[in-house]
Amino acid sequence: MPTITRDQVKVPADVMPEARETYIDNYMKATRGTGRLMLFACDQKIEHLNKDFYGEGIDPSDAEPEHLFQIASQGVCGVMAGQRGLVARYANDYPEVNYLIKMNSKTNLVKTTQDDPYSPQLHELEAVLAMREAGVNIVGLGYTIYLGSEYESTMLAEAGELIAEAHAAGLLVVLWIYPRGKAVTDEKDPDLIAGAAGVALCLGADFVKVNPPHDTDDKTSAEHLNVASTAAGRCGLVCAGGSKADPVAFLTQLHDQIHVGGACGNATGRNIHMRSLDEAVRLTKAISAITLADYTVDDAVAVFNGEQDFSAE
Repeated sequence: MPTITRDQVKVPADVMPEARETYIDNYMKATRGTGRLMLFACDQKIEHLNKDFYGEGIDPSDAEPEHLFQIASQGVCGVMAGQRGLVARYANDYPEVNYLIKMNSKTNLVKTTQDDPYSPQLHELEAVLAMREAGVNIVGLGYTIYLGSEYESTMLAEAGELIAEAHAAGLLVVLWIYPRGKAVTDEKDPDLIAGAAGVALCLGADFVKVNPPHDTDDKTSAEHLNVASTAAGRCGLVCAGGSKADPVAFLTQLHDQIHVGGACGNATGRNIHMRSLDEAVRLTKAISAITLADYTVDDAVAVFNGEQDFSAE
């Protein structure tokens, strides 16, 4: 399995000297010592309301919010991302999980045809730092920006300030960046995805979560993603997992995103938690086998099918 040492972590210059070792600790925990990120995204209870947790094609266990924490605890994940209140309610029972606090969220009720998207910050950083001081294993923060929204300048400013404050405290930051709004005609345009990656770098993010670009006549999605990964520079690029999909197809896509597209991980939510606990745990291991250990698709499928185990230890 690929590994990095502590002295190979490229610590940003805005991390204060007294927080340097904390930042390195958090980076090593989040990436499981590989430099790659397996992010278990659990912010959809605000983003998509309850439709991602109950209904046809969704395992009944997903209706119970603790299902998310059980998966994160028993599976192989770098970080579990969720809102501060969600984490606060369950973290004491799952202290071993690496948490990333999603600092802003909005529902999907207001459509772009009604108003351009804006996801305001829900609370100040101090509330998160207080939880960390109380013993919650918080390693980073997340924030969503909608490029192309008429409110993008506000979100850019909030994110920039948040990253500076988070780094000063030794926390990582993952930016979710999606081109979206009435000015955007194609949310998965390859040039826009690459542009989003560059914006994340300029804001100082450690990782950026983007939607995979669509295929074109001359390039596949993964080939276009390689342009975005290059544009991201030292900001690691990871792809959103999207809705529930066939595991083999999903693992094949993930393998291409990393080995063709240059991505340094994944950010997967619904594709994992809509399944039963046993199946979801096996899928986290299969995803991590590719993301963290460069398994082939066939070997990762074997992990998912329970034919071999993967622990990332």
